[in-house]
Amino acid sequence: MNYLRNNVQLIGNVGNTPETMTFESGKKVSRFSLATNDYYLKDGEKVQQTEWHNLVAWGKLADLIETYVDKGKEIAIVGKLISRSYGSENGDKKHFTEVVVNEILFLGNKENNRQ
Repeated sequence: MNYLRNNVQLIGNVGNTPETMTFESGKKVSRFSLATNDYYLKDGEKVQQTEWHNLVAWGKLADLIETYVDKGKEIAIVGKLISRSYGSENGDKKHFTEVVVNEILFLGNKENNRQ
């Protein structure tokens, strides 16, 4: 049951063009956002609620994302949550949470995957 600990599975649409950076060592990292939608009824009408997730991918996954992922593309990911904090220049402490991608699956029809 160890695989259940800190496991995130998301299906959504990429919110921005991934930013990929290559370090001097040759290792790559890609950062991008993912929008997931949930629906509920309010006063008999269907309401869409969108959640935004910050994603980061390293190494070969970053290569795949750099090559095949663009804004709006539908993907499925499996990853884990990490939280970090740092002090800003004006002394404020900044906290953020992101999903480190371990697996990616490209969704949509074949025509969309070729573009």
